[in-house]
Amino acid sequence: MSVVLPFEPKDPSIETLVRLVKGDMERVNAAILARTGSDVAMIPEVANHLISSGGKRLRPMLTLASASLCGYEGDGHITLAAAVEFMHTATLLHDDVVDESDMRRGKLAARKLWGNEASVLVGDFLLGQAFRMMVEVGSLTCLDILSSAACVIAEGEVMQLAAAKNTATTEANYLAIIRGKTAELFAAACEVSAVLAGRSAEEQAACRDYGMDLGIAFQLVDDALDYGGSADKLGKNLGDDFREGKITMPVLLAFHRGDAAEQDFWRKCLERGEADDSDLQHAIQLLRQRNAIADTVEKAHAYGAKAKAALGLFPDNAARAALAEAVDFCLARAH
Repeated sequence: MSVVLPFEPKDPSIETLVRLVKGDMERVNAAILARTGSDVAMIPEVANHLISSGGKRLRPMLTLASASLCGYEGDGHITLAAAVEFMHTATLLHDDVVDESDMRRGKLAARKLWGNEASVLVGDFLLGQAFRMMVEVGSLTCLDILSSAACVIAEGEVMQLAAAKNTATTEANYLAIIRGKTAELFAAACEVSAVLAGRSAEEQAACRDYGMDLGIAFQLVDDALDYGGSADKLGKNLGDDFREGKITMPVLLAFHRGDAAEQDFWRKCLERGEADDSDLQHAIQLLRQRNAIADTVEKAHAYGAKAKAALGLFPDNAARAALAEAVDFCLARAH
């Protein structure tokens, strides 16, 4: 099975990053295609359904751009970027099963076409391939960073599962969840390039901080979009978080700012699962009244500013400009 892997996003706000890593991304895409091959026909079918569905490849692009930022001249960043994308794809396959999602990137989720069992097992296959690629690079430190990230991501997902439908969740608890389930992979994707390049501990930490703060900003924008965006931007149905009883930043802000009647509404819809489509519209109205969507976006901008500040340790060059623009791209999705 041959698949064309799109990696040039149409949004002009990320074009600098795309141009910077274009040659390397072609090599990453070739590695991805090679590693999804299997004698078990269902594995490439399920994997390619998601891999070829138009994702922007942001995480592997961050690995490549960070390598450029750090002056790395080898080939290990190609292999690690492909491993990062496999880790991300595996989590998406698993997440859709856990969340019982119908859509992913504007298409039917793999679980709707092949079933939950196949989605989980193909996700496991991709994780296995990711670890094989990490070993091939020959850096125990990079292996430690990415394997630790896999554990932290799983912990974040379990934390989110425990917090689901719990309106007593605090903002601090929620930030811990998104650091794990989303931002950790951004952080690791950037950090490994600094390690490969043999940069100082301070520079490695700066790359990690950039990725972590960018990842938090990215997730906060996603939270806002679920109530204030469009299905086209989300790649899934508007209000999925609400229907799934997920406690996200906009909900936390609105709940704690709301009066007793509003808090009872959130408990009814999220804790007891007694929500319908009209309740979603009322939820969006309450979020706007309590300025919860706008304030979530504002928090995302604050983390975006921290991400850009972390780049200040490096020379002002094309890679630094591209990584700074990636922050603007992630934030611009909220508008």
